[in-house]
Amino acid sequence: MSLRVIFLGPPGAGKGTQARELAASSRAPHIATGDMLREAIANGTALGRQAKTYYDRGELVPDALVIGMLGERLQVPDAAHGFILDGFPRTIAQAEALNRLLKDLGQSLDAVVYFDVPETELIRRLTGRRLCRQCQTAYHMVSAPPKQAGVCDRCGGELYQRDDDSEATVRNRLEVYARQTAPLLDYYRGRGVLSSVKADGAMAAIGAAIRRAVTEAR
Repeated sequence: MSLRVIFLGPPGAGKGTQARELAASSRAPHIATGDMLREAIANGTALGRQAKTYYDRGELVPDALVIGMLGERLQVPDAAHGFILDGFPRTIAQAEALNRLLKDLGQSLDAVVYFDVPETELIRRLTGRRLCRQCQTAYHMVSAPPKQAGVCDRCGGELYQRDDDSEATVRNRLEVYARQTAPLLDYYRGRGVLSSVKADGAMAAIGAAIRRAVTEAR
């Protein structure tokens, strides 16, 4: 039986981690649109070459190109078991384009799972990352701290916080998300496919809640 699911949620909500877990147990591939774009560019597909021109100029890839590549991806044999979409759609326009694509493919969504996480927890997660200046090893001050504060376990290099991990930048990212993407909740709620999962507890409990939400929606 196929599984067609979208994971919605703000940055830091844990969508990628849970998508990989669900993909492993369901055989439906985890499709993160950012990874999909980079793969299409690396493979030199026709759409990937078009997308590269935008990447090289530092511009956003147009929705039409993303939908085109997603259409190609959903016709790869492993997607016969469905998909777990992570990072797309982000806007109502993208959601409507996705609906048209799925209709053309003779498919429909089973569920849209929203990861509900308090803003304070998102900020804690997103501002906790530290990188080594020398070897770029990543740490997290709460979930994966170094043995010695400020020092890389691997090479002894200095750990630092990237500018885009600062609290001010993180708050701005969350505001942009709320402005652009939160309206999708009403959009999918109106179509009867939205489920909300509390995503600030233990990973196993969150995964179990997601599986229940998906099972109940099918």
